[in-house]
Amino acid sequence: MSQSNIEDLLEFHWLMDMLQTVDVGIVVLDKQFNVKVWNGFMESHSGLLPSQVRDKCLFDLFPHINKPWFVRKTKPVFELKTRAFMTWEQRPYLFKFPNYRPITGSEDFMYQNITLSPLVAANGTVENICMMIYDVTDVAESKKQLESLQVSVSEQSERTTKIHSLDKI
Repeated sequence: MSQSNIEDLLEFHWLMDMLQTVDVGIVVLDKQFNVKVWNGFMESHSGLLPSQVRDKCLFDLFPHINKPWFVRKTKPVFELKTRAFMTWEQRPYLFKFPNYRPITGSEDFMYQNITLSPLVAANGTVENICMMIYDVTDVAESKKQLESLQVSVSEQSERTTKIHSLDKI
């Protein structure tokens, strides 16, 4: 084996290690929505090994996913080679994973932002897409708490205004 081939193999190894250990879910799907890649984040949060999901249909593995909606979201990714996004404000999650911080967190499940990216083959076609799943539970909790606080302050302000109005009568 040449030095160049050894270096390529070593680079591939650390790239695969990074893919498995990054704190983002990475799932590659083909056009039939069969799982091709399932990284460590997904394994950890779903409890499913890559060997259990590989070449299986996403909708069979996760029947709670709204298939018509998800297919519509992926259509421009496959056909137009553009990215698509799903935010927790639109839908709290795609994968209903439990919140892994049950003591410090107040949410029952993981809020997720998701990016869908085309994986363009050498011939220029998109046969696979990559889903990147980000845990945004902390952001969602903070925003929900802030909104709740704003409602409380607004209600308190209205009560104070009413009291002052009654005092003038």
